[in-house]
Amino acid sequence: MTQDWQEQCARAAALVRGARRAVAFTGAGVSVPSGIPDFRSPGGLWSRFDPMAVASVQALAANPRGVWEFLLDAARMFHRAAPNPAHLALAALEADGLLAGVVTQNIDGLHQRAGSRRVVEFHGSAAAWHCHRCGQPHDHARYHALAPADLPMRCACGGLVRPAVVFFGEAIPEAAVRGSDALLDGADLVLIVGTSGDVAPASAIPWRVKRAGGAVVEVNLGPTAYAELSDIRLDAPAERALPLLYELVKC
Repeated sequence: MTQDWQEQCARAAALVRGARRAVAFTGAGVSVPSGIPDFRSPGGLWSRFDPMAVASVQALAANPRGVWEFLLDAARMFHRAAPNPAHLALAALEADGLLAGVVTQNIDGLHQRAGSRRVVEFHGSAAAWHCHRCGQPHDHARYHALAPADLPMRCACGGLVRPAVVFFGEAIPEAAVRGSDALLDGADLVLIVGTSGDVAPASAIPWRVKRAGGAVVEVNLGPTAYAELSDIRLDAPAERALPLLYELVKC
């Protein structure tokens, strides 16, 4: 660990410790160490599936079987995954009253499984399923018993069952917008973790905190859209940086 790295971590910890209301904003990078590749990276789901052919409202109507093959692949990957030290550190920060909550672009549920209590899933949740036609909730655990002949999964009304995630072509749910607004209200620090800031409208969340006079701490690998926004940037894997940040905040 270099002196520069230590100094950056110490400065970031001081900002988090001194914040009145800190909020985390997370993306795919926080779950990569759990075995869930970024959908857009090599080995990610978009390297094996065309997103518009399997994750859009148009595809749900035109190619329901193809959509369901993708959904099962994703659901089984999420089921195999477990929270990593980055998730656990964020949950610990919240439990200690140092973090108001998390706004996440992820749909894997790992923040909740790590112990985070206030989580706004901006793009929905793969753990909640419902009928696209009538809205009837369905048990997402049923996918374990599905065979190829069972696809696509349908409701008693004949409608297609789908996860409560935001497909391409759909708006962000009002509940997610309201939840993120409530969490961000009065925030004077945002901790960006594992997101490049390329996906709108979620990418605007850190800018909102900055425009209100808040501080921005970024934990990311490689270049992002937040280069001119971040007050402190830790160019490191989330599973390495966040546990250290937690320990320094607690000092």
